[in-house]
Amino acid sequence: MSKVRVVVVGCGSISKYRHIPEYAANKNVELVAFVDPVIERAEKYAELHGGKAFADFETMLAEVKPDAVSVCTPNALHAPMSIAAANAGAHVLVEKPMAVSDEEAEAMIEAAKKNGVHLMVGHNQRFMPPHVKAKQILQSGVLGKVLTFRTSFGHPGPDGWSVDGADSWFFRKEEAIMGAMGDLGVHKSDLIRWMLDDEVSEVAGFVGTLHKKGTEVDDNASCLLRMKSGAMGTLVASWTYYKGEDNSTILWCENGVMKIGTHPDDQVILELRNGTVEKHKVGAISTNDKQETSGVIDAFIESILTNTTPAVSGEDGRASLKVILCAFESQATGKFVSVN
Repeated sequence: MSKVRVVVVGCGSISKYRHIPEYAANKNVELVAFVDPVIERAEKYAELHGGKAFADFETMLAEVKPDAVSVCTPNALHAPMSIAAANAGAHVLVEKPMAVSDEEAEAMIEAAKKNGVHLMVGHNQRFMPPHVKAKQILQSGVLGKVLTFRTSFGHPGPDGWSVDGADSWFFRKEEAIMGAMGDLGVHKSDLIRWMLDDEVSEVAGFVGTLHKKGTEVDDNASCLLRMKSGAMGTLVASWTYYKGEDNSTILWCENGVMKIGTHPDDQVILELRNGTVEKHKVGAISTNDKQETSGVIDAFIESILTNTTPAVSGEDGRASLKVILCAFESQATGKFVSVN
């Protein structure tokens, strides 16, 4: 089987730390081009990994005709670039949030279907060992039903993560559309849907800008979620956890509690009502300071090679995005919002 010819579009931090090194490490991949409006960034990776550098996405599509494209651009460009790539016959891996509206997400799914290509969304939380382990434990039935939960994702903000620091597109409303919710909140709406194997039915949200200067995008959100099963809980996204990252989830169930990512060494802790305590060391959750292999790239390439539905489908990405959009609507209207 010949290698999958991949192009990475947008050469910022997510490409630098995840997409590019993980493609380079996959023996079934040939990196054929890099695209970035700051051409020097694209050229740097082309020198490192081979392939061509482009400043313009459309020019690259016409010239290179790639098998697959990673869209790692500002949020506002996710949909137009993904649709253009699908129309050019390329499989698409798009960073989260997959789009900035439900209509865009739907159009992306349609474009992939029409062109017979795969569309995958980069929700890496599903692949992290503690989350995989937690889902296995839930499915075993030992905890019984999940009744309530809290899931939180916070760090000091893109000013510390983005290649452009405080000048990052993350803070520019017209490019980002949304802030901490699009960056972190959507990871947690995806995680809770996947882990509980359940859909969010209702959302209430406080979403606002509390502390990041000179930006109109949200830097904090606290949301209430009710699931279809009746379980309820909170989802928190923050760019102002200045003392360090928190990416933890706690599930209170009929037979006990499961704590995920609350302890540096015991990543999954199970405390049952009968007094049993189980601690699982299964590998860390990736952080901005300490990158772990995300699993996303390998899963994407696997879906192309085996012609199977990607592990995080366009429909998954759309459902997880919808939860976030409903939180914004709740903030705007002061009402609970039904997700579907």
